[in-house]
Amino acid sequence: MIAFIWGSTFVLVKAALNDASPLVLNSARMIVAAVLLAVFYRKKIAVLTKPALTGGVLAGIFLFAGYAFQTSGLKLTTPSKSAFLTGTSSVLVPLALVAIWHVRIHVWRVAGIVLALTGLFLMTVPGGASGLADFANVNLGDVLTVGCAICFTFHVIFVGRASQRFPFEQVAFLQVGTAAILMTLSAPVLEHPYLRATPTLVAAILITGVLCTAVAFSVQSWAQQFTPATHTALIFTTEPVFAWLTSFIYLHERLGFRAGAGALLILGGVLVSELLGQVEKPDDDPVGAESPASSGG
Repeated sequence: MIAFIWGSTFVLVKAALNDASPLVLNSARMIVAAVLLAVFYRKKIAVLTKPALTGGVLAGIFLFAGYAFQTSGLKLTTPSKSAFLTGTSSVLVPLALVAIWHVRIHVWRVAGIVLALTGLFLMTVPGGASGLADFANVNLGDVLTVGCAICFTFHVIFVGRASQRFPFEQVAFLQVGTAAILMTLSAPVLEHPYLRATPTLVAAILITGVLCTAVAFSVQSWAQQFTPATHTALIFTTEPVFAWLTSFIYLHERLGFRAGAGALLILGGVLVSELLGQVEKPDDDPVGAESPASSGG
């Protein structure tokens, strides 16, 4: 259900960006979510410890960066491309664990990563005169969305670590609260903020603030205590599919052959990685190789 909510709201957020700048829109949704979480989880927040604060804030920093890149990129690219590119974070998680924390990785993970990165190339780099690549005409929105996928990769890792050590209510509130503060402070510095209170914008803020943020990250923080990474990541691969279907129905968006092939390779890479591959965790691994994957819509 969370994957459906995240995927189906890409189109709504795209429309809302006509009435608000990206960071202002994100600031509003995060504030709504943070207030709701503070009210409902006030008892757990009252007994917050310093280690929990550190873990939650760290996850929140990457959540802020991920949404800042994603929404800014969505203004310049299409909803389905944004969702599929964001979805590459599922295969970037084991890659980051290998590169930084030296976690052993299954050969099928490697195959999945190669497929997904090939799909990412096809979706972001248009064909040139030879049909292979035209780097001069790369869409800036696609590049920003790739930055979003990288940030969500580290968000996944640190949420996975925090959810195993601290109450999920604290993890949910801290990451959203941190993102809300950073979005609000950075908006006047990084962009020319604007906001027009239209019905579309109000609906987008309420739906994304309540369902996509407060409810979604509470459910995710709770579920990551029990759900293996392979199951979680596999479920979240449906998010870009929901995004594409919604965009196809409401915006009549068609990816084209090259982008469509890239989307299939990304989805195939994630499926190969999560169904056939498994990250092996050494006994002293400080992060946890089985960190669940998520993209966050």
